[in-house]
Amino acid sequence: MKILVVGSGGREHTIIRKLKESPRVEKIYAAPGNGGISRDAKCVAIGAMDKDGIAKFAKENDIDLVFVAPDDPLADGMVDTLTENGIRAFGPTASAAIIEGSKVFSKNLMKKYGIPTAAYEVFNDPAKVMEYVEAQNKYPVVIKADGLALGKGVIIAANRDEAAAAVKEIMEDKKFGDSGNNVVVEEFLTGPEVSVLAFTDGKVVKPMVSSKDHKRAYDNDEGLNTGGMGTISPNPYYTDEIAEICRKTIFEPTIAAMNSEGRTFKGCLYFGLMITPDGPKVIEYNARFGDPEAQVVLPRLRTDLVDIIEAVIDERLSEINIEWSDEATACVVMASGGYPLAYKKGLEITGLDENGQVDGATVYHAGTKYEDGKFLTNGGRVLGITACGSTLGDALAKAYAAVGRISFDGVHYRKDIGKIN
Repeated sequence: MKILVVGSGGREHTIIRKLKESPRVEKIYAAPGNGGISRDAKCVAIGAMDKDGIAKFAKENDIDLVFVAPDDPLADGMVDTLTENGIRAFGPTASAAIIEGSKVFSKNLMKKYGIPTAAYEVFNDPAKVMEYVEAQNKYPVVIKADGLALGKGVIIAANRDEAAAAVKEIMEDKKFGDSGNNVVVEEFLTGPEVSVLAFTDGKVVKPMVSSKDHKRAYDNDEGLNTGGMGTISPNPYYTDEIAEICRKTIFEPTIAAMNSEGRTFKGCLYFGLMITPDGPKVIEYNARFGDPEAQVVLPRLRTDLVDIIEAVIDERLSEINIEWSDEATACVVMASGGYPLAYKKGLEITGLDENGQVDGATVYHAGTKYEDGKFLTNGGRVLGITACGSTLGDALAKAYAAVGRISFDGVHYRKDIGKIN
């Protein structure tokens, strides 16, 4: 098979490395890919949002399957365009990807179908937001931009002033563009967070092994929200008992709800959960693999990913037995100094071999380019250093040992990935 993976980050590199393990795969292309991906796939200069360009390339190069990995092209209907052109594609249609593309849609869906989530209200007027927040007078309060915002459109305000600043940033300054035309104001939930990715063909849902993301920029969960600074799998808080509650009250009801709405979801559905004192509740949905959750979940997958993808597309996922390794995995993100705000690009990365790897771990490239035989930084999150081990401690020790051998000017990473409070 010839497969094209759309995207350019660490998630896409992880997907490509897993696809490479399949004996069914002859060649992998990436559009547009990155420096590290170029060592594992042929990168083509087509933007991840170029639906027509991707479809044209797939047709001209006899691509058997296109894996649309990022949120933006999914929400924009790339899978629809590919399918209309007779090209097999993995990922939800635009009508189903709205479960991530609009927080207002997903919250209303949960309310309508009784799926447990935080209490909330929706607003399109900044003044009305503040009237509500002041009347509630309960802090912290969660303020979310309605649309896609690179995983950064959620602000937890500790007091009135922070809430007002968040509303100004999202709704008036339009930091996230039109994503901030509407906002969701939510009650603040407490408890351990869990990420659960699931394969679904719209009929059955098969959850993957659990993971835990670390969103804040600095140790002890301080600093700004980021796209994710590191992950571990399995999540120690996600017990078999909790998993069964989630299956009954969240996973299966969500798939049924989307079918009832005429928005059948096929692909990878991400459940961002919080284990509250009242039981598990949904914080958010994503319509694709999480990043960097994919970096710790996919390495544990034993079943051929191509077989699973085809079963999803053909709506026969019930026929596939998906097997997972019992090992633990850990991923530490090495980011550019200043991320998630301003940062430099084009800095040389040392410590990697010619394939952009380091012994004892797997290096997933997120924001790199390859020029003149050197790997250079080219984004906020630069590398995801991932290791497996018989225990979580073992995996973390290997990952951090590998991190210590890689360097670039201003490198920043959290030292407390996997620390359980």
